[in-house]
Amino acid sequence: MIEIMDTTLRDGEQTAGVSFNADEKLAIARLLLEELKVNRIEVGSARVSSGEHVALSKICGWASTCGHLNQVEVLGFVDDGLSIDWISSAGGKVLNLLAKGSLRHLEGQLRKTPQEHLEGIKRCVDKAVSKDMEVNIYLEDWSGGMLDSPDYVYFMMDNLKDTPIRRFMLPDTLGIFNHEQTALYCREMVKRYPSVHFDFHAHNDYDLAAANVFEAVKAGFKGIHTTVNGLGERAGNVPVSSVIGILNDHLHCGNTLDESKLTHVCRYVETISGVRIPDNKPVIGDSVFTQTSGVHADGDKKGNLYQNALLPERFGRVRSYALGKNSGKANIVKNLEKLGITLTPEQMKLVTDRVVELGDKKESMSTEDLPFIIADVLKGGYAASKENIHIVNYSLQLARGMKPVANLRISILGKEYEENSAGDGQYDAFMKALWKIYDRLGKAHPKLTDYQVNIPPGGKTDALVETAISWKFDSYHFKTRGIDSDQTEAAIKATVKMLNIIENTDIKNI
Repeated sequence: MIEIMDTTLRDGEQTAGVSFNADEKLAIARLLLEELKVNRIEVGSARVSSGEHVALSKICGWASTCGHLNQVEVLGFVDDGLSIDWISSAGGKVLNLLAKGSLRHLEGQLRKTPQEHLEGIKRCVDKAVSKDMEVNIYLEDWSGGMLDSPDYVYFMMDNLKDTPIRRFMLPDTLGIFNHEQTALYCREMVKRYPSVHFDFHAHNDYDLAAANVFEAVKAGFKGIHTTVNGLGERAGNVPVSSVIGILNDHLHCGNTLDESKLTHVCRYVETISGVRIPDNKPVIGDSVFTQTSGVHADGDKKGNLYQNALLPERFGRVRSYALGKNSGKANIVKNLEKLGITLTPEQMKLVTDRVVELGDKKESMSTEDLPFIIADVLKGGYAASKENIHIVNYSLQLARGMKPVANLRISILGKEYEENSAGDGQYDAFMKALWKIYDRLGKAHPKLTDYQVNIPPGGKTDALVETAISWKFDSYHFKTRGIDSDQTEAAIKATVKMLNIIENTDIKNI
């Protein structure tokens, strides 16, 4: 059984621009332990700030009521017990002691001898044990130590292996190892110290973190450190989403992770951190379960020929088929099946040609756009493409020092309605005026779940803006897009498209 220690709330928070408040840290801690079911979480660093102390106190208070307290760990320093007192005063019971794992770091940063550092570590361990705390130890820059000063590493291990330290956590702090080096040095540590529990802590500077985790587990390491979405300093840490696939599909190692909760946890951390998940991020990216080539869609139809073991359903997701110049008939058929629309062969050719034409123009298309494309090509017929709702007129007022105000007149099924509202921004004011009308009519409306603005690099002030808005209506999730040189106008276009989809489509059957 491989232990997973997630350090999103400590090492992940060292991502440039990322900082979690106490309530956010508690929410993420609960998701990690109770939904994703990691074995341990590292939630902060001792003596960093008063806010960090408040956050640790909240997490420990919650954890103590539900049996998770010994799974909550805090980074502490060799500082004659100051870190230990700080952690203990917040209710913490597990110390992750940061020691030096390379002679270069020891002499250059601490300016101490190995013996002096060892004595300081032992004093901290003794004090922590006297306070009934569990102790793990980091040998910071262990990878550098194995390359440049292995005798120092062995000196530390030889003198600490019989102390009450429970886990020795060996970081590739600067992300310098490749997979061959990881395999060699991890095997060496396990061979020399077979009774020691080793954790591997991978950084991703050369994009080798996942490969290095693979080798560390093969070598006999018993724990792996991860972060959600690969957050961390510089290029980040190994993502928990990558480790899930490695452990379950390649190494077939036992672990406690719940795959079905992965997407939810990753999306939540994306929202709280403000760091976007790249569309092509393995397992959790928007595009990774999307087939673009029509050849692939055709192969899937004939026996799932282009699917691997990473099935989207494992992670609470579904496979989709992109629309574009490479789509071909098979992709369009897959999307039509989802919408419950059937076309004749002649109609299918016309629609396919139109999708290819739009793809050549670099226009983004989604399943929700397809009925509109069909209506445009065939000049009629499909309910979802009818503009039963359209904007008659609107005005947006913006004055310095005052909230923006929107005045809106909208036509719904041929009848016009008018409303106005203030908001925190022009689009927010528009939406509040719109939902006033919907509330008056007793019409349900969706929840906005994400809002993205895409502007071409190097674009000028009059460049076209694409606004992509994600919505949730009942249990149905979908995305609409609007394009205009004005961002707010683009968002309004995406919103009107959403209104017509909901008005004219049986959402529950999509």
